[in-house]
Amino acid sequence: MSGHSKWANIKRQKQAADLKRGNLFSKLSRAITIAVIEGGGITDPEHNVKLRLAIEKAKAANMPKENINRAIERGVGKGADDLKELIIEAFGPEGVSFLILAATDSTNRTISQIRQILERGGGKLGSVGSVIYQFTRCGLVTFSKTNIKEEKIFELAEKIDAFDIDSDDSFFYIYFPFQNLGKIKEVMSGENYQSVEADFKPNSLIKINNKETASKLLFLIDQLEAHDDVQKVFGNFEIPSDVMQ
Repeated sequence: MSGHSKWANIKRQKQAADLKRGNLFSKLSRAITIAVIEGGGITDPEHNVKLRLAIEKAKAANMPKENINRAIERGVGKGADDLKELIIEAFGPEGVSFLILAATDSTNRTISQIRQILERGGGKLGSVGSVIYQFTRCGLVTFSKTNIKEEKIFELAEKIDAFDIDSDDSFFYIYFPFQNLGKIKEVMSGENYQSVEADFKPNSLIKINNKETASKLLFLIDQLEAHDDVQKVFGNFEIPSDVMQ
């Protein structure tokens, strides 16, 4: 275990901030709708893995059942085809690379607005293929350390062909091949996991040792994630604990 999941911790803190900001439910709704559209209109989470994961995430955020049902219905309703998932490749300060996952009904509008946010924060858009090769698309299952022993983590990791295990002060993170997302429910049956989601794991990390640079990066990501169309931002950097203090 490398023990360098500071960015994962930051993302978790930011999700709590999103909830306070009031736009988390909107983002979760879009994720559910996108899952239905990309699943060919399949509204049964037992037969649509992406939808099942999106619903689990929504429930974990205490999203009301009626909101979830409305989001599912939008996926098969009029104009559903207008909503698309978009991966935007970008660069931030200090050569940090970003993958920005968005859900939008207007690609040009979203890219234009994301470009403006990046440029204000010292970043820039990348061309197609300029960043994504630096990340591995995978699945990620997270466990609270209060709910599971380390020995069990290794046992579960083997069952899903995990290629990496990480940890921080509070959580274990198991990274596994994306194609194994479909069998996670069966393997993890009875296990008290925190979350399961699709992820883009950086192949290597840039260590940010300067507090000012770290603040700029986190502020830029905060601005990106405040955008209504942005679902998630992945970055290939880590900030040591002493820099974060």
